[in-house]
Amino acid sequence: MFFAAVPLALALALAGADASPAQDRYERERAQMAREIAAMARMTAADTGRPVFAQRVMAAIANVPRHRFVSPEQGPNAYQNRPLPIGQGQTISQPYIVALMTDLVEPKPGQSVLEIGTGSGYQAAVLAELVGMVYTIEIVEPLGRRAADTLRSLGYGNIATRIGDGYNGWPEKAPFDSIVVTAAAPFIPQPLIEQLKPGGKLVIPVGEQSGVQRLMVIEKTADGTTTRRRTLPVRFVPLTRTPPAK
Repeated sequence: MFFAAVPLALALALAGADASPAQDRYERERAQMAREIAAMARMTAADTGRPVFAQRVMAAIANVPRHRFVSPEQGPNAYQNRPLPIGQGQTISQPYIVALMTDLVEPKPGQSVLEIGTGSGYQAAVLAELVGMVYTIEIVEPLGRRAADTLRSLGYGNIATRIGDGYNGWPEKAPFDSIVVTAAAPFIPQPLIEQLKPGGKLVIPVGEQSGVQRLMVIEKTADGTTTRRRTLPVRFVPLTRTPPAK
């Protein structure tokens, strides 16, 4: 993948203040990471239309312990604004991209959100800070189980995890207020559009693995039709499918 909150952490992140010695180093690192994300949002505004991310989104970014979602050897790099390997050929997304995708779906309290591609569980945790319930699907079983354990240990009771093929979504929990896809597809899966509520938003990287990928925002209108908008060029791992039974 490519490129309830703590008020003090948010104030540090947005105002650029130094953390006090009493604060743990991770809080300081999260605040610095949030400052870098805010600066990058301004730099990419021409592509995204979002020079400033919502305060609630930035608060979640400043609150979620990213170091818990990476391996011990990657711990010193946890709050760098870049993707990191998490095993199985997968990565934890760049924090800026996590913040951007979260901001693009405009999460609100009480909403139901579907995530395709749990990976480390970090994006699900950020979303869970902002909405009522997150449903997340991971096709790589070891990653899905590890993420579920991490999310459980952190006390995220409003995240449901599943091992499986995310292409078909989670029909029995649909419709969703928004859907976030953290792997690139050559086209937008129709089942995900069908499971989106009218007025809901789907954010997904679209493009071939060997070509240009674009982060797309799809919004469903009241009559069931959709509008589509392209934002940044990105580089995500591919959205994989379960092989058909022989």
